[in-house]
Amino acid sequence: MEVVGLDACRSGWVGVVLEDGVFAGAVVAASAEEAIASCSPTVVGVDIPIGTTAIGRRACDVAARVFVGPRRHSVFPALPTSVMDAADYAEAAARCVAVSGQGLSKQSWVLVAKTREVAALRHHVGVPVHEVHPEVSFRALAGEPLRWAKTTWNGLALRRRLLAEAGIVVPDDVGAAGAAGPDDVLDAAVVAWSAARIAAGTASSLPDPPEDGIAIWY
Repeated sequence: MEVVGLDACRSGWVGVVLEDGVFAGAVVAASAEEAIASCSPTVVGVDIPIGTTAIGRRACDVAARVFVGPRRHSVFPALPTSVMDAADYAEAAARCVAVSGQGLSKQSWVLVAKTREVAALRHHVGVPVHEVHPEVSFRALAGEPLRWAKTTWNGLALRRRLLAEAGIVVPDDVGAAGAAGPDDVLDAAVVAWSAARIAAGTASSLPDPPEDGIAIWY
């Protein structure tokens, strides 16, 4: 059984492929579709919101922030539906304020293109694509809230150890994927861990059951 976990990175996407739950390779690609085409997954996990909301916050985002505890600020809420087709940042920010009363960060705006890409991809890629949040998955692996952020040395070491204990040994040399940030590679690996659980029918979701088909899986 082959699955792939995708995480957005500066050059596009980094993906980690698992075969029967074991690390089988890593890829970098300009598009999510290209990354998926490089392997033969039965399930794709992706660290991008799938499904938006007209107003308010998605139930899965609220549940995820509670679940990860101290790392709650790493869970960015999905953008309002009206923002998704905005022509530029200024328009998107204005729409966000109009709908939610809150502004829009530049980081969130950068993710709009990725969110659009995944939304279009799901309709023709031919395999199930599920939303996964790395910090939710790492929290599940640890069995408790993580003490350190992924951008710290301790945080990276902890996450790599958690993956190894789950049977996913990320090698020192991941080929071209090594050009991505180390936290991006580990995020893609734990997204793949969740994708493997989805494929095996052992995954959990936030919320449980999904609300209107929308959930964050782990």
